[in-house]
Amino acid sequence: MIPNQWYPILQTGDIKRDRPTGVRRMGEELVLWRDLGGTLVCQSARCPHKGANIAEGRLKGNTVECPYHGFRYNAEGTCKVVPALGANARIPQSLQLKTYPVREQHGLVWLWWGEAREQLPEIELPHELVGNPRPHETISWTRPVHYTRYIESLLEFYHVTFVHRDHWTNNIDYTFMYGTARNLWMDGRERYLAANKIVNHEVVVDGTTIRSTFDQCEEANPANSSHFNLIYQAPGLTHVKTGLLEITTWLTPIDDENTLAIMRLYEYPQLRTMVPIKPLRPWVLRASLLMEKLVQDPQDVGIMLRQEPKVSERGVNKFIAVDEMNAKFLQMRDRLKAEAEADAKAGAEAHTETHAETAPAAAPETPVTQTSTTPPATNGNGNGNGSKGAHGARRKRTGAAADREDGLTKARS
Repeated sequence: MIPNQWYPILQTGDIKRDRPTGVRRMGEELVLWRDLGGTLVCQSARCPHKGANIAEGRLKGNTVECPYHGFRYNAEGTCKVVPALGANARIPQSLQLKTYPVREQHGLVWLWWGEAREQLPEIELPHELVGNPRPHETISWTRPVHYTRYIESLLEFYHVTFVHRDHWTNNIDYTFMYGTARNLWMDGRERYLAANKIVNHEVVVDGTTIRSTFDQCEEANPANSSHFNLIYQAPGLTHVKTGLLEITTWLTPIDDENTLAIMRLYEYPQLRTMVPIKPLRPWVLRASLLMEKLVQDPQDVGIMLRQEPKVSERGVNKFIAVDEMNAKFLQMRDRLKAEAEADAKAGAEAHTETHAETAPAAAPETPVTQTSTTPPATNGNGNGNGSKGAHGARRKRTGAAADREDGLTKARS
């Protein structure tokens, strides 16, 4: 996982309005909910009291309630109500949820996963997506594969001929996308399976974005060719445009063994002619996405489940020339992880220096002048603390520990 990045974790429409929404992302259980003003809140789902999952609780005003004992937490993660202690109880400060920055843009919920910053970067998409006027539909699913392998599979398309050749729904795609009118589109599958060679391959890296273009053609008949434009943007966006097909897919880690896929399919330009009734067109896209979820994607995942090692890293694959985009992706992943680690180290050092500079200097020792002729009382061990001094020390200890012990003491009572 690459720190200090915005990750899409849900579609906006997936957030429940009347109760908390629970998800597992980045290896952590999260709870999302809206306050009375509609502002989205994202927090750690583990109640610090006894570990219950707060996503199974309820919303109470501007708080989310733990399902186990009714503890309520506000949008800042502070516990505001502990029913077992009563309305006027002093609530231990340790009862605190971690709150994560989230934003809602482009129909998605984005989570900032990384170091705390006073000003977070903007969520930016490649210009090909931002300026895309085509209507779209979006679907999501989860798969038990590591996100690196998933991303790799979407950054090259010469596997498609061998993985997707047999299912009847794939044959429909071949006919629609590769068939020729003079053969009544019946030659689509044959033409598609014959086009295996990658030519005119170019890769350009721009910051955290990688763009690749190539043609996939039939070696014996170069005229049988398809042009591809691929985009990768860190941490997990992939985009493909070829012929009539244009798809964006975001891959977000659920944990080290599972990945969330959010796929967005853009309307085919010819669909307006083929389906003149506008309200029906989204259903065509949804049907296509459903076929991707139920047929094509499981075919890819079946291969990925058997890949070794499970995590793709530099040095574990023997890439060929047309795998340049895959290689650039792994290089960028390592670079961004190293930069995040360096930032964290620099931040820790700066915090240490600031703490040292602001720490109060120790007061110089001054002699104590005895003005009384009465000898100081002892505590029985020959030390001159006296009963008053001992009592004062006990009072200081009690005051310092009061906040820490208060909740536990009341709980025992």
